[in-house]
Formats: sequence, C-alpha cells, structure tokens
Amino acid sequence: VLQISKDDVTALQCKVVCLIQNGNFKEALSVISTHTKVLTSDIIAFEKAYCEYRLNRIENALKTIQSASQQTDKLKELYGQVLYRLERYDDCLAAYRDLIRNSQDEYEEERKTNLSAVVAAQSTWEKVMPEDLGLREATYELCYNSACALIGQGKLNEAMKKLQKAEELCRRSLSEDSDVTEEDIEAELAIIHGQMAYIMQLQGRTEDALQLYNQIIKLKPTDVGLLAVIANNIITINKDQNVFDSKKKVKLTNAEGVEHKLSKKQLQAIEFNKALLAMYTNQADQCRKLSASLQSQSPEHLLPVLIQAAQLCREKQHAKAVGLLQDFADQHPANAAEIKLTMAQLKIAQGSVTKACMILRSIEELQHKPGMVSALVTMYSHEEDIDSAIEVFTQAIQWYQQFQASQTRGANPKSPVHLSLIREAANFKLKHGRKKEAISDLEELWKQNPKDVHTLAQLISAYSLVDSEKAKVLSKHLPSSDTMSLKVDVDALENSHGATYVRKKAGKLTGDNQQKEQGQGDVKKKKKKKKGKLPKNYDPKVTPDPERWLPMRERSYYRGRKKGKKKDQVGKGTQGSTTAGSSELDASRTASSPPTSPRPGSAAAVSATSNVIPPRHQKPAGAPATKKKQQQKKKKGAKGGW
Repeated sequence: VLQISKDDVTALQCKVVCLIQNGNFKEALSVISTHTKVLTSDIIAFEKAYCEYRLNRIENALKTIQSASQQTDKLKELYGQVLYRLERYDDCLAAYRDLIRNSQDEYEEERKTNLSAVVAAQSTWEKVMPEDLGLREATYELCYNSACALIGQGKLNEAMKKLQKAEELCRRSLSEDSDVTEEDIEAELAIIHGQMAYIMQLQGRTEDALQLYNQIIKLKPTDVGLLAVIANNIITINKDQNVFDSKKKVKLTNAEGVEHKLSKKQLQAIEFNKALLAMYTNQADQCRKLSASLQSQSPEHLLPVLIQAAQLCREKQHAKAVGLLQDFADQHPANAAEIKLTMAQLKIAQGSVTKACMILRSIEELQHKPGMVSALVTMYSHEEDIDSAIEVFTQAIQWYQQFQASQTRGANPKSPVHLSLIREAANFKLKHGRKKEAISDLEELWKQNPKDVHTLAQLISAYSLVDSEKAKVLSKHLPSSDTMSLKVDVDALENSHGATYVRKKAGKLTGDNQQKEQGQGDVKKKKKKKKGKLPKNYDPKVTPDPERWLPMRERSYYRGRKKGKKKDQVGKGTQGSTTAGSSELDASRTASSPPTSPRPGSAAAVSATSNVIPPRHQKPAGAPATKKKQQQKKKKGAKGGW
C-alpha cells in the first residue's frame, strides 16, 4: 500500500503499530519523525509517547502526552506510568484515582495494583503516612504493595505477615495453570522473598537474610533491578569483611538497564556503598572519584563528604579531614550539626579533647541538650577543667530557664529536664568541693518542692560541711521517724523468696509449755553445748602433744621411717647374686683378709657392715639420674596387657 501511496495515513499507522508489537521502538519513532506532516500529534500521539517511554526517554514521553490535543484513556494510562517513573507520586496518585473513577473495563484490577504501588512508594521514599484506599487484597500483587507500605512505616512484623500471604496467593494462582513449572513459580516469588530477606536484615537476623539472598541469586532471575538490590544488601551485610565476595556482588549492580529499574534513592545508596567498598579495599583514588561524583550530584548530602573525610583519616591526614568538614559546615549550615559532631570525634581521636569541647559547644541547637551537657562535663572532668564543666551546667540551666519563661508568659515553673540539670550540677559541685555553689542549687530545688526529703537531706549534708548551725535549723524540717516509718509486714518480708535471712517458724506450743513461754516473755532458752568426743587412749594425767594437729612429717621430733634389717636382707638381684649377709657367713674370709678392690663403676670401698649393692643394681658412672623416672612413666602410659 505504501509503495502505491507513501503518505497513506492508515498504512503508516499500521506500520508503526506492527513495529511496536515487534519491539522495534526506534524504527517506529523513525517512521513517525519522517512523516510528521501526515502523522500529526492528534493521530499518533499515543504511539510516539509509548515508544519514547519504552526507550527510557521519560521526559520526552511526558512532553508528547501533554502536547496532545485530546487526552484519551490510553494516554491517561501512559501518563500515570510516566509520572511514576519520574517519581512525581502525588500527581501519579491523582491520575490513577481519576482513571479508576471514570473507567469501567477488565483492567480495573491492574489500575488498583498501580495505585497501591504509588502509595507504597510514597511511604518508602517520601515517608508519607499512607491513607487507607479500601482496596481488597485479593491478589498477591496488592498484598506485596501493602507490605511495602508497611515497611516504609516501620511495621516490620505486619509487613512480614502480608508477604507470607502474598507468597501463598502467588503459589495458589500460578499452580492453577498447568503450563507453569515450579521453576517459574520460584522465579515469580523471587521479589517477595527478596523483600522478606530485607525485613530480616532490618530486624538484625543477618544470617537468615544472607541465606535467603543467596538462594535468590542462585535462581538467576531475569530482573536486573532485583539482582542489583540483593547484591547491594549483601554488600551492606559484609561491610569491611568478606571483601572478595563484595567485589563480585558489585558487578551485579553495574548490569545494563539497572538505572531504569530502580529509584533515585536506590541508585544513590548503591553508589555510596561502592565508594565505601573502595575505601575498605584501599582503593583511595577510586574512593575519591566516586565520592566526588556523588557530591557533585547531591551537593547538600552528608555522606559523600563523610566518606572523603574517612578516606583522609585512613591516610593519617586528620588535619585535612577536619578542614574538609569545616568547609562543608560553612557552606551548608543546615547540616553543620552532624558535621561538627564528626569533627569533634576526630579531635578526640587525636587526643585534643579541649578542642573537641569547643567544637561541640559551637553547635547552638544541641548545646543545651542533656546528652550534650553530659558529654561536655565528662570530657572537661577528664581534662580536670572543673570551671568549664560548671560553666556548661550554668549555660544549660539558663537556657531552660529562659525557654520556660517564654512558654509560660513570665511564670517560673521548672520542667523535669531543668530540675534534673540543677540536681546534677549540685552533685557535681559537691563532688569537686564547690560547696557554696552546690548549696545555692539545692536551695533552689528545695524551693520548687519543699516536700522533697531527698533534696532537703542533701542540703543539710552540704550545710554540715560549711555551717553546722544552719544544718541544725534545716534538720527541724525533716519529718519525724514516726511519719517516715513504712507500713511493712516484717514477717512476710523475712519469709519472702528474696530474703537472705529467713526466720524459722516456731512449732506449736501446747499445755504447760505454752504457759511457760507466755510467762517467760522475752527470755531466750540457752542451748546446751555437746561435749566433744575424746580419743580411746586418752590419759588426763599426760599433757597432750602440742604438735598433734600437725602432719607427722612437719613435727619437730620426726626422724623419718626406719628401714627394717630383715627387709633389706631379702635378695633383690638376679639368680646367683649374693647379698651382704653371705660374705659374713663365708668362713674363708677372716677379719685379717685385706678388703677387695671395688668393682668398676662402683663408689669407693665401704665398710664390712654397710650394705653392698649387687653389680646389676649399681648405677654406671655418669648415668643420668632421670632414667628410673622415665621407666616409670613408660610403665604408667602403657596400654593393654596379656
């Protein structure tokens, strides 16, 4: 037809639609652009906008839709999708509401799903409290979007239940189709399981989350956006550990088309993690390059400058890091508080505690906060600068006094935080010997609450160190012991489970014993002591041995065991060896005979009365003394037997 009539509108329109159906969006746009005179915006606006949308030219698609003279239903549908991709959620919500209100066809369920997706995105990225749309969660897509909205609100347990319901609905709906395999079902469930793992990670169940993330990656889903999010979350679990695994996971975040699948905040978080990973892997240049790129994209964002400062600190350039943070604080006063806190931390790490205190005191919006006051007082105390610590207390108390006066139109009631600061200041002053200053603080506290016995006791204690007469006068205001006595059941307290001493219950008294007990009153009956048992051979006339309590070996008169002669005369050698007694019975050896020479290896000649050691039992000269011990050890450690 086009060969006969190249400008035939119907033929051109059919050709564009066919190209779109085949996924040839660029060629379809080329046909539209070459026949602009014939294919006007009124005729081909939807097809042109759809091609631009599919080619991720979102801004161009929006212009094409807005330039159309007539807004058809299909253009409105595409307009809602375009607004969602541009993250203009308020306009998108209004567009879908209008569509649902003014259309009745078989696509109503899809429109409701898209509407719930917009509400979930608002809750997640803009922290907007979602309104109840009254949608019946009959499909797993609606359940999933509802769970995402709950995650944005921080309701993690409720969100997990919704995801479990979505999983059940998904399995049920897909299993009805006989052509769908188990692998197809698992692939469809991957996004639900990914969100479940994210909830586990937020709840601190990192091991469970990591296991589920890895299961999803093994399935190799085709959604590059899902893979990128899971890889990023695994990197956040690894942190500075398992860096090799994190490097592999980073490649999944660089896949083609990821930037069109994720929101701006998701992409930004991935880039932040890339910069941190480069820092942990000592890629200083790469870290600086990534953080500088992030800072140029979001000049007011804190993280890029914090990453740069952290990298400088790793390179031992603390002064340069502090200078970088100071420049950022000067350029962006709105974020100065967080930056100055980081600067103070760096100064503390360098040992410059006083300079850190100066930086902290320059944060006007935080200097009166109890946490900041506590930190400054602790740091000044560490530096033994008590005057500065008291000055911090004084400034904070004055700030609360002025704030309270402005809120109550000149009245002078004290807030709980104000009173707490005054009490802490008084305790600090008492601790460091500033008694008079502490007394003035305690008097102010007592004026606010004259019934506070604790404050009065502190005040009396402080005055006792300075003015004893004043302490005596104030002590008259203390309540009497009768009024302070607590109504406590002593018996119940002593018999309670947590009592360290439990009084034994007395047995029931009957008859004469009961009368005796009542007559004696408080007189306690003494227990008779049992007489100690004496030994059987005890003789009262003999003085007991004073060393009888000591072991026998430790007593002064112990001389060791006496070896029996008969025991020594028993032959211990091999067969045929002689003992010392055999030489005495030999008649051929007389007293006049000369002594025999000692055997080789034996000691010097001994007298006839001493014991002679058989040759086999003699130690050779120079033999080690520990041989016998080694043999004993071997015997002890031997295993088995006959």
